[in-house]
Amino acid sequence: MGVFILTSIVNGLMSGAIYVLVAVGLTLIYGVLHIINFAHGSLLMLGMYAVFFLWLLLGLDPYLSLPLVIAASFAFGYYLYRGVIGRYSHGKDENILLITLGLAIVLENLALFLFSSDTRIVNLPYTDEMLELGPVWVPYTKAVSFAAALGICAVLSLYISRSDLGKAIRAVAKERHGARLVGINVDKIYALSYGLGIACLGAAACLLMPSYYVSPSTGHSFVLIAFTIVVLGGMGSFMGALVGGLLIGIAESVSGAFLGEQLGQIAIPAIFILILLFRPTGLFRGSQ
Repeated sequence: MGVFILTSIVNGLMSGAIYVLVAVGLTLIYGVLHIINFAHGSLLMLGMYAVFFLWLLLGLDPYLSLPLVIAASFAFGYYLYRGVIGRYSHGKDENILLITLGLAIVLENLALFLFSSDTRIVNLPYTDEMLELGPVWVPYTKAVSFAAALGICAVLSLYISRSDLGKAIRAVAKERHGARLVGINVDKIYALSYGLGIACLGAAACLLMPSYYVSPSTGHSFVLIAFTIVVLGGMGSFMGALVGGLLIGIAESVSGAFLGEQLGQIAIPAIFILILLFRPTGLFRGSQ
């Protein structure tokens, strides 16, 4: 029984690291723009299709496609904000919410039209390989994704805290009007922050595809988990996204081990409700 529980916890940590990456993108966008990005799940789905077709058409390993997909995702997010969200929102947060919701609907239906509802997977020679961690055996793909996800989150956190652009992002997140008064181009920072948030989704897509599938509705489950993590950790908190993502991963894995894969998913909405009832501000105060 002890090994069984330990295996569930380790597998939960592996899955939780990917959830962290998805949630960090969401919390970055919320922390700076102070809006919920309803297109988050659909943009993750789009990134996963990009990874799939890079593998299918070019034979590019999902892990090797990380730099390409991250760069493309950043550019797509940046120009999506500059050309659509920022341009047509007219500075109103409620307009941004409606635009991102509309984008989610358009992207999902476009994917359904182009790719049908079939699920697509990436078949790799090492997909079924296992890695021994003491008494626990974990899939090789999950172990690689775990290390890569935490590494990317650490690099992003360091960049936000140390670089000049990161300081500008934090200034806009704290006080947009004051940042504008000292010469910071707030609209550009918004676009860059949105681009960085979508780049996190691109990275998550590369790390998910070796062990997951993609379909037009794939983003739904991940965005629900990401919202739960952001609320659990504290809206806008990087540390909260990290801790919350790992906790959600463990809770999902352990409950799934005892209740079955389908019933195990009940842990996520249950945690979400408990947070709202007893700790609505989250585990950490929302800060970059």
